[in-house]
Amino acid sequence: MLSCTLVGALPCTAAPPPLKMEINSMSEALQLHAQTLKSGNNQRNHQHDLTKIFTFSALSSNGDLTYARLILDSVPSPNSFHYNTMIRAYSRSPDPIKALHFFLSVIRNSPTIPDKFTYPFLLKSCARLGLTHQGKQLHGLIVKSGFGSDRYVQHSLIHMYCACQKLGHAFKVFDKMRERDVVSWTAMIDGLVDNDRPLEAMKLFEKMIEDKVEVNEVTVVSVLRACAEAGALSVGRRVHEVVKEQRIELKAHVSTALIDMYAKCGCIESAMRVFDEINVDKDVYSWTAMIAGLASHGNCQEALDLFNQMQELNINPDERTMTAVLSAYRNAGWVREGYTCLKTMHKKYGVWPTIQHYGCVVDLLARVGHLSDAEELIKNMPIKPDGVLWRTLIWACKVHKDMNRAERLIEHLESLKMDSNDDCGNLVLIGNVYASAGKWLDKARTRELMNKRGLVKPPGASKIEIDEAIHEFIVGDSDHPEAEKIYAKLDEIEEKLREEEYQPKLHEVLLEVDDEEKAFQLSHHSEKLALAFGLIKTSPGTEIRIVKNLRSCEDCHAFMKVISKKYQRDIIMRDRIRFHHFSNGICSCKDYW
Repeated sequence: MLSCTLVGALPCTAAPPPLKMEINSMSEALQLHAQTLKSGNNQRNHQHDLTKIFTFSALSSNGDLTYARLILDSVPSPNSFHYNTMIRAYSRSPDPIKALHFFLSVIRNSPTIPDKFTYPFLLKSCARLGLTHQGKQLHGLIVKSGFGSDRYVQHSLIHMYCACQKLGHAFKVFDKMRERDVVSWTAMIDGLVDNDRPLEAMKLFEKMIEDKVEVNEVTVVSVLRACAEAGALSVGRRVHEVVKEQRIELKAHVSTALIDMYAKCGCIESAMRVFDEINVDKDVYSWTAMIAGLASHGNCQEALDLFNQMQELNINPDERTMTAVLSAYRNAGWVREGYTCLKTMHKKYGVWPTIQHYGCVVDLLARVGHLSDAEELIKNMPIKPDGVLWRTLIWACKVHKDMNRAERLIEHLESLKMDSNDDCGNLVLIGNVYASAGKWLDKARTRELMNKRGLVKPPGASKIEIDEAIHEFIVGDSDHPEAEKIYAKLDEIEEKLREEEYQPKLHEVLLEVDDEEKAFQLSHHSEKLALAFGLIKTSPGTEIRIVKNLRSCEDCHAFMKVISKKYQRDIIMRDRIRFHHFSNGICSCKDYW
């Protein structure tokens, strides 16, 4: 950590550009170094060769950072170029804190003072490590040194603050910029998406277009991530038009982002069209995005067929590809095939199983009720299991009513040391398990423990896009401008459901209240509010698309099936696990999710 206050430095002249490198390996670098020392060349040539060796050792992926530091320590009078190169190398190393430590040693012990090329690498280190305090110290030094208006430095400050989840500070830097370019708009959009604020990211993109700032492929990828997260199909389509106008679609990572956006917005056919239209060799990322999209929509056989095509073309899968493949097995409920894939994936595809891969198979086993097999897999896996795996199994015990196993696993889960996020998820699940078993006193104690620790269960939230605007609802929401109409529509829906002899799934309400109150609670779930609003605002025959942040409950799932038949509407809902396509009373998941 930084142990002193970063003040007092003054600016100096810009660093010279790095020399063209002709070295391709450390063995060549060592040979050149030996020749240089033996040859007795004049001082200028000696320094020229030494700089080449130093730069290669520090910055090349085939270099050696320790050797670069030894060379730097042997230089009689290092200049700002040497120091900046070393800071840059440390900033992208596995241990970026060394960049900050090295910087402190320089400003304490060297007459060479930092320049505007120094700070972006230091800010990158703070961003990677999440060091907000040290980033703020650097910001103060930057202003005092006179580099606060340098655009490259400003871009780095924005990125650092966004990475440290300090969006207010990032916006202050952004607002003070005299000239905003595509980099500064894109940095803010990326930061907003990374901090789970996709709606604001899309608004900033709209402002960017309005101000006629030309976008590039980095901007496009960032805003498409926002569209995918929010389910903003119309904005995503508009971005696609910008891509076509500027002929950016030739970039492989843009095509991948488009595939991902369309798939996550519920348009798997559009995703497939983009995939088919890629007119350059498809890379592993494009294949993976398409396989993952098909799997999430329940088109599991198509996903696996695509994986087979990928292998026929000798495209090697990576970790994410195998996660997508195992997700297809999981969503299809194909136990033997999924388990075999996990056990043979390293031998067949050269990919070592990660905790995500084990998680897919644990979920697969747990969903179909193979609870003993799932528990054994967790216990015997070569990777330390996390809270997610144990919660997956406990949730399945609740579903399959194996309360003895559930309570035993709860005791084990409580004995593990988890971070605060895991702690909240654990206690919410434990409380739900106790409630489903009618152990209200145990649930009350769990709730009391959550309150004592200041933990709050995230509310169920659902988004729906109407007329190119995203509307978000939480459970029991009454803040929407048209809330009165929405609840009147829900009353109408409930009346029609009674005609269908629909019965709410009261067991889904894990509260000690009477049946009437349980039915009331169920009727105000966020996806039902979004659906009612969609029925109000869209014409008959129009698809309704809803994005939910949590797993859909059994009651809401049954509710959507009946509505799709009664109102003759296709409803596409994305929950935390997968997509559900409701049509004429049937769901694409076949009631398996």
